[in-house]
Amino acid sequence: MSRAATGESSLARAVRVIAAFTPDEPELRVSEIARRSGLHVATASRLVAELVTHGLLERGPHREVRVGVRLWELAARASPTMSLRDAALPYLEDVHAVVVQHTQLGVLDGTDVLFVERLSARDAIINYSRIAGRIPLHLSSSGQVLLAHAPRELQDRVLAGTLERCTARSVATPEALRESLATIRRTGYAVLPGHLHPDAAGVAVPVRGALNEVVAALSVIVPNDGHAQAHVPVLLAAARGIGRTLSAGRAVPVSDPRTSAQAPSWGTR
Repeated sequence: MSRAATGESSLARAVRVIAAFTPDEPELRVSEIARRSGLHVATASRLVAELVTHGLLERGPHREVRVGVRLWELAARASPTMSLRDAALPYLEDVHAVVVQHTQLGVLDGTDVLFVERLSARDAIINYSRIAGRIPLHLSSSGQVLLAHAPRELQDRVLAGTLERCTARSVATPEALRESLATIRRTGYAVLPGHLHPDAAGVAVPVRGALNEVVAALSVIVPNDGHAQAHVPVLLAAARGIGRTLSAGRAVPVSDPRTSAQAPSWGTR
């Protein structure tokens, strides 16, 4: 495999090109791809052309570049999250039918929660998450549930890092986050009113796999009207159902938080 003068392979540089796209910016100019990937414009242009040839990227009518259908196809076929999503989807649908608000499934990825499925309603409350979007662990109910059950080294890394604040209710100090995680482990759920948006509350519970390990978080985003905790029982029942399905199929956990690379900063609003 060819390598640049820096010793970096062409594959590594192609990955940097693909990683330039975000959920909020699925279309980019080559110059912006070059800037985000740290590549020379000529190098980025050549790699984009190769990726377009293979269907992994596509060019729009005005020369903008976007992720290609072929890349989506390959990712969907290979992703270990599919077995989890397939097991969870019927239960997400049940929860959504009861709550009639955003219902979502998130997994741990570095210091973020990555959302692999979301069901929404037309008049649902505001929600910053989306499928294939990510949010820092400390900011969301799903993220805090995952962090509460994560290895100690990941918890220490998050606690030692910068805790971004979105509202006055956001957890923004190590002491507050440590207390919140302890409460989640004790009660078995997280309720975060107004942490990402003043009008919304997140409610999340852990989903356990075949070995009783936490493999995901099941959550709803509901109006911040003081009644968010009322949704905990339906979430717990659904999480138990997903766990039974995973145990019956012996599904492989979607990620190992001890080895997952630190994710880039979030861009899911």
